Formats: sequence, C-alpha cells, structure tokens
Amino acid sequence: MTGDRPIGVLIAALGGEGGGVLTDWIVRAAMRSDLPVQSSSLPGVAQRTGATTYYVEIFPRTHRALEGRRPVLGLYPVAGAIDLMIATELLEAGRAMREGFVSPERTTLVAATHRVYATVEKMAMGDGRAAAEPILDAARRMPATAILFDPGADDRARSLPLNAIMLGAAAGSGTLPIPEDAFAQSIRDSGIAVEANLAGFDLGLRLARGEVVLAAPKSPAPTEAVAEGWPADLAAALDGLPGFMSDLAAAGVRRLVNYQDADYARLYLARLSRLAAEVRDQAALREAARHLALWMAYDDIVRVADLKSRPDRYRRVRDEVGAKAGEPVRVVEHFSPGVEEVSALLTPALGKRLFAWAERRNLLDRLSISLHVESTSLSGYWRLRLLAGLRRWRRRTWRFAEEQALIERWLGAIGAAAEKHPRLAREVAECARLVKGYGDTHRRGHGNLLRILDAVAAGRLDADGVARAREAALADPDGKAIGRVLDQRANSVTFSTNPAARREPQGG
Repeated sequence: MTGDRPIGVLIAALGGEGGGVLTDWIVRAAMRSDLPVQSSSLPGVAQRTGATTYYVEIFPRTHRALEGRRPVLGLYPVAGAIDLMIATELLEAGRAMREGFVSPERTTLVAATHRVYATVEKMAMGDGRAAAEPILDAARRMPATAILFDPGADDRARSLPLNAIMLGAAAGSGTLPIPEDAFAQSIRDSGIAVEANLAGFDLGLRLARGEVVLAAPKSPAPTEAVAEGWPADLAAALDGLPGFMSDLAAAGVRRLVNYQDADYARLYLARLSRLAAEVRDQAALREAARHLALWMAYDDIVRVADLKSRPDRYRRVRDEVGAKAGEPVRVVEHFSPGVEEVSALLTPALGKRLFAWAERRNLLDRLSISLHVESTSLSGYWRLRLLAGLRRWRRRTWRFAEEQALIERWLGAIGAAAEKHPRLAREVAECARLVKGYGDTHRRGHGNLLRILDAVAAGRLDADGVARAREAALADPDGKAIGRVLDQRANSVTFSTNPAARREPQGG
C-alpha cells in the first residue's frame, strides 16, 4: 500500500495487442472502485506495427474518503516511480528496465516473454536478433516482484487475447487497490469479445497466483508430423534419414508441400539423403536440412500472392484491427513488380535475356509498376488467386532454374568440404544464410555466396576463412568487407588427409 502516494502504472504494448483497451479496463475498474484515476498515452515511432506507451496514475484512497479533496495526478511516467510495469513483449520489458522504470524497491513487473522482432532486427543482413537471455535474467532479478510468462508456449494462452491475460496478471499481483470483480466488470462493460476476454483474465489471475504454469506444446514425432492425406512415401523417405535430422526434415517437408507440392518435398528429401551419404558430421547435416528447406521455399511474387489471399490471413487482420462481427474491413495490397520479378516468371531463355537487357541499361532497380489491389473485393481477391495459381508454372521459370542450380552447387560444396574437414562442411552449410531478401539484396547475396564457393573450391579458404568471409558479407551491405577477407586469405590452404590430423582447429 502506498498510503497517500499515487500508484503509477506503465504499460508498454505493440500495435494490435490491445494496449489501449487494457488501459481503458484499468481506468474503468478504478472508477468503479471510486478511486481517482488519470491516464495518458505516448505514441511511439513505427516499430513492429508501432509501439505505444500508456501511463495510468491511481490514487489509493476513494473519493468518499477524500471528502471533496482532489489529488494532483501526473501525466508522464517518472523513472523510479513506477509501481506496476506491464510489458506485452520481452524487448519492451527490456526497454523499460533500461530507462529506469523498473526498480527493485518498488516495481512489480508483469511481462510476456515472447518476441516480436523489431525493425532493426529484421533489417540486419545476418541474424540481427537481440539476445533474449540477458533481458530475461534482468527481468527476474531487477524488479521487486516479477510475473513472467510466455503466451506462445501454451495452447490456452495462444487462443486468448493477450491484453486480457495481462489484465488478469496485473489484478492478481496485488499491486492495485482494486477488487478483482471490478476488473471483470470493466471487461463486461466494454462489450468487446466478453467471453474470450474473461477467459484470458481468469488465466492471468491464476498465472499471477502460481496456480497454473504455461507448458510448451509437445512436438509430434517426425512421421506423425506429416499431415494425413500426404503420400505415404514421404513418411517412408523421412524415416530413411538419420534420426538427428528427422525433426528438421519433417518441418522442411511441411513447408515445401505447402509452398509447392509433394514432388518438391520429395526432391528435398532426396537431396538430404544424398548429402547424408557423403557427410558424417551431424551439425553440418542439420544446418543443411534447415537451410535447404528455407532456400527451396524462396519468396517470389507467386508466394506473396498466395499468402496474402489465404482465409486465415483475413481472420488475423480482422482480429488485429478489432473488427466486430459484420463490420466491413477493407484491405489494399501494394505491389511494385520490376524487371527482375517479371524476368523471374518467364522461361529461362526469355527471363535471362530480359534481365540482361535491363542490367545493361541500369534499369533493374529503376523500372517498376506500382499496383494497388483491394484483396477484400471480389475482383482483387481473384487477381491474387490467379497470380498464386502460377505456382504450377514455377518449375518452368528462370528464377526456379537459377535457384536450383545454385542449390546443387552449394550441396556439392558441402560434400566436397566434408572430405577435407567436418568443420569446413559446417561453415559452408551456414553460407546459405547469404541467400535472402529480394532485389539488390538477393543479387548481392547470390554473388557473395558464389565468391566464397569459388574460393573454397580453389583451396583459398579453410573453415575459419569461410566463417570470416560469411560474417563479413552479412555485416557489410556494400560487399567491400568480404573482398578484404578474401584478399587476406588468398594464400593457399592445405588440408591434411591424415585422420590423426583431422582434429577440430582451435582458431587461426
């Protein structure tokens, strides 16, 4: 209890997570409890669909007890003066701790520990994700009380509104001088998805009390993960792979059947089977299985149209904008296809010729068409489905031929590297990370991968050299850093074929 001091509540939420509704529920519950309350919001810049900070101050004595006196409540949060910090995502909790809004003497931290990646993390050419463990460690140690949970780790939590779960956890923390039924009534008064929100509120209450622990869903066995109705030979081919690869290979099969068809998944498994016969290193094979599935399911305009026109996407959009039953939602998609996208859909001969023509005239990134398609209209939806239907044509396209040729070269390089040293095979397998994005980023990634494969084939790079060249390519969008690394490693590297000498290098 804070006596005559206002209770400060700071809420950090992302767009679409209902932070404004959560704030409104708290304010309504305080008003229902006859407590003076004031709220404000601080819109953030566009980050992961927009991050907004909400601040609420509640005076812990009722209007009746104040006998006409009116406390002065603040509009802005002050570091060190927050009693309850609510964060709907781990990085938001970390940001609050960094700014001093979580103190060990005073603050109760209620935080969801799942990740929604920030723009700066997605923009990185390599793995730009922030390390979660240091933030989690600070979240456990820094506040006076910590209520942490991962809403993505449990089927119950995933099916319920996150803001309602956060409200329940806040109510169950005992920080606010508001009875639990006042929070529940504020949900009913709002009239928004009442049953689902009450269920989420109840789960949050039990989480705060320690009555329930969110458990990660059990992963099915690889052969069980193959969907019913798929050809039986896919499961048989999956069983034929080494056991340590089966979980990743099963995920790859699901992705590729969804992306193209069962025949494409068969090609994936055949490639893995061939590689497993050439490579013995488990880490190299697992990395190859993971990267091969991602690479074979490369993004193109056909894939984008398919994903944008799926029914589950429209349901997700309606949920994110809070649309009520029967309320219309209009979605307009923006496409900007250029010469490269058009070339990718043509036959190899025509696509290569058009691409070369545009490249000679410096038109690859300058010539494009801006299209706006209302995917929620009948005509717009069928335009997207028509484009998505071109996946039957995908095997005949120039882009498909180019990607498959480079994939085969990469797989061959892994096998050849395994004959020299297991770690070299692992590092070459990791080089598939260079193939990502679209446009200039995609072209540059292809080029950098070819430079590394050429250097490995010529014996100019050992395992350390491949790792340094790859990281240089990922860190430098201009491609100058990888050139410097390759120049430095230009001296020939000799690999011993003596088994006694094939120990893991310690560096250099």
